[in-house]
This record gives sequence, structure tokens and C-alpha cells, in this order.
Amino acid sequence: MSLTAGIVGLPNVGKSTLFNAITNSRVEAANYPFATIEPNVGVVEVKDERLINLSKLFEPERTIFTTFEFTDIAGLVKGASTGEGLGNKFLANIREVDAICHVVRCFEDSDITHVYDRIDPVDDIEIINYELQMADMSTCENRIGKVEKKALNTKDKDAIFEYQFLKKINDALGRNQNIRSLSFSKEEAAYLKQFNFLTAKPVIYVCNIKEDEINDPDTNRYYCAVKDYAEKEGSQVVAISAKIEEELSDLSKEEKLEFLNELDIDHSGLDDLIVKAYKTLGLETFFTVGKDECRGWTFKSGYTAPQCAGIIHTDFEKGFIKAEVYTYEDIMEYKTEAKLKEAGKLRLEGKDYHPKDGDIMFFRFNV
Repeated sequence: MSLTAGIVGLPNVGKSTLFNAITNSRVEAANYPFATIEPNVGVVEVKDERLINLSKLFEPERTIFTTFEFTDIAGLVKGASTGEGLGNKFLANIREVDAICHVVRCFEDSDITHVYDRIDPVDDIEIINYELQMADMSTCENRIGKVEKKALNTKDKDAIFEYQFLKKINDALGRNQNIRSLSFSKEEAAYLKQFNFLTAKPVIYVCNIKEDEINDPDTNRYYCAVKDYAEKEGSQVVAISAKIEEELSDLSKEEKLEFLNELDIDHSGLDDLIVKAYKTLGLETFFTVGKDECRGWTFKSGYTAPQCAGIIHTDFEKGFIKAEVYTYEDIMEYKTEAKLKEAGKLRLEGKDYHPKDGDIMFFRFNV
């Protein structure tokens, strides 16, 4: 399952530096607007501690972690929705991602220019939200123009439904509301997906703060302002120091732990970002284990056992019979599958079973 988060923000807020840290790559991170023109895409392994422990237990030939894809999208500016600052191209890139990581500058530094010569992260957020809203409104109004006459002059139920649905969205956008803040019926939610609206995408606000504030971000008034904004919107917020994260990305595991200890923090901001990205997208992980391979698989919360089997191979879903299931906690306690069986902790589940995060599964199928 390939899911992508797009890293967006105004120019010079730390997007490309963050991307460097995420992928341990070296995209250009220059101190001027529009240093990033083409979207840079990188895939990062999700270093799940549970899979590391399972590999120690089963000693497989290989261990394969789940992955998450990040896209570094060039900085937006005022007027992006009408094409300013290469805006149309950037908006098209945002349209392709599943979630938005919105990086905001929460630090002062006279050596790093701000495109509007002031530090106000909430205003920065609202600039980009406005541009995304205007882009969505344009999409909405174009479609309303095509369906309105049919909806008003006929009794076509589909046309009436679409017209009323789009009017609801357009009216909200006109009030500077994001589509993700609206409530939808099951039918409306299903219909929404086909439009790929920008402000319908879930958002994580990533506050880029100074290195000496990372172990207590609440001392940063800019971070606190963004956190209040995110809470009102129902979005996630993460505090990071992009500079620290980039330094960490160059270190070995042992060096990284030592550096984190020196900073008096137990995990990096990127670890927190990935966890919240999973939560925002409703993602969970199941595992398959054995002597040949221990592997994590990403699935959407609410999937059935056959749907999870289909992530491995479509034949597994088509010919699904049963799933042998046990929990990560149980295998860590009993150490072997044989002892799990003796303790009655290994169970068979059918087509209606909804796997839980951390389940270990073996699929029986016939095609």
C-alpha cells in the first residue's frame, strides 16, 4: 500500500531540510524562494520497534519494514491559486498526495530570510489555507456550472444530489472553511473522493523550532499558537528542529541514540511525525514472520482479513479461507509459536475479522 504525504509551506521554512532528514538524501536546500521547483519524492523505512524485536526472535534471512512516501513540494506564496510563484504547478503536486505535512517557521533568525519579512506562523498557515481554498472553490464552481441547469430544470436525482453537495462545499469555502472541517453523510463522503479537493486532505502541522527548544517546545510562543490553531481544527501538530533531524540522519543507530541522550529526548521529531502521519491517515501495521522473512505490512484501519491478505497478493484475497492470528504481545511473552498454541493464544479468523494493529498473521488460501 503506497501512501504519500506532501511537505508544503511558504519558502524558506525548512521543508527541504526536513525532506533531507526524512530520506537522508541531498535535495537542494538553498536560502531563497523557489529553490525547489520539481517535487522531490523519497521513501523512508518505518523503523517499527516491534518488527525489530520479532526479527531478533525469529532470526530471519531478511527483515522488511513498511515504508512511507514523502514528497517535497516547492514553497507556495500569496496568489498561488491564480498562478503566482509557479502556483498552478505546485497545487497540482499537492493534489496527488494523501496527506499534507505543513511546515511552518517557528523560529527567529536574521540570517534566514522570510518571504514576507516577519515571523507569524498562524498567518503563514492561513495564507496557504486561503490559496488551497481558492483552488478548491475554482474546481467546485466549474463543476457547478456544468450541473446546475440540469439539477434545477429536471428531476434527475443524481444531478440534484451533486448540485446540492457542491453548493454545500462551495458555501463553506466562501466562509474560509476547509472541506475537511465539514461533516458528510456516508453517500457524500464516498462522492467526495472523486474530486480530490486540496482542503479535504488531512493535515499535520510541523513546527520548525530552534535546537535548544526541542525538549520543551511549549516554551516557544509560536509553537503554542500553532498548537492552539491545530486543536481548533482537529489536526495533528509536531515540533521538530529540521537542523537537528538532518544531523541525526547522518549518524549510525548508536551515534543517534547518544546524540538524543545528549539532548535529553527519547525519540526524534521525525519518529513523532511518522507516527502521527499513520494516525492521520488511519493506518495500522500487521506482520508476517518466519525463518525466511519478517515483514511489516501497512493497512487501513477497518480492513477485513481478506483485504489485508490482498495487500500481500491479490490471489490471497480471492482465495481467502482463514487467517491464523496471534498478537505481538503474546509472541513476546511465549517466545515460540508452539508455546502459543499450547496456551491457546493462536486462533483462526474468517472473512469478517478486522485485523488489529500489531497482529501477526498467516493466510490460508486456495486459488
